[in-house]
Amino acid sequence: MPTALIADDEPLLMAAFASRLAVVWPQLQIVAQAKNGVEAVALLSQWQPDFAFLDIRMPGLNGLQVAATWRDTRVIFVTAYDEYAVAAFEQSAVDYLLKPVSEARLAQCVLRLQREVKPNVDWSQLSRELIAPALPSYLQWLTASLGDSTRLIAVDEVRYFQATDKYTEVVTESGRFLIRTSLKDLLPQLNPQYFAQIHRSYLVSLPAIAKIEKDLLGRQQIYLKNNFAILPLSRSHAAQFKQM
Repeated sequence: MPTALIADDEPLLMAAFASRLAVVWPQLQIVAQAKNGVEAVALLSQWQPDFAFLDIRMPGLNGLQVAATWRDTRVIFVTAYDEYAVAAFEQSAVDYLLKPVSEARLAQCVLRLQREVKPNVDWSQLSRELIAPALPSYLQWLTASLGDSTRLIAVDEVRYFQATDKYTEVVTESGRFLIRTSLKDLLPQLNPQYFAQIHRSYLVSLPAIAKIEKDLLGRQQIYLKNNFAILPLSRSHAAQFKQM
């Protein structure tokens, strides 16, 4: 049975990722979880797992330093930052996953790791079985920033997404958070039954909509429930709401 370690300084994110791995790859045994780089090195030495899923920005030692210290385990980096990709592959990383990791992307990574474990197996059938069911699966959790902290946010708590200069703002009833994923990349990961684009700068939760009305200048606007917000509805996206 293949074994793995997960290292992330955010316990909630680590637990959520472990749960997702268990669904996509039930045979993978998570033998250890580390909350910082120093602990990761110690647990790698103790358990010597087949794979290590490492966050990069961690206290003590970062993920790149952990990978450089311990080379007997195949490393997969799981991070919200894309600027470390070159350095990661210089450490012979098997894969580099950007948070938030979609179900399809995780399934693709797992298939690659399974090939590492059993290189002589014909994976064509397994590929169809593993990746095909994952494609209709939509994003359920987001990892977003609030100041210096990272939060795990359920997608069904999101009222709308708003594009800013360099980030996408995730707006919930409990606050506003930031992610690096663009609206263009985010939209295909969201269930179209619950989210739609209403403007080049906005995606909205459909269940959160109370009504659509025109303002005094004739511009269509979307009113969210409980007077939460009023959002612009552009002409190019208005057709999908004609029945509302």
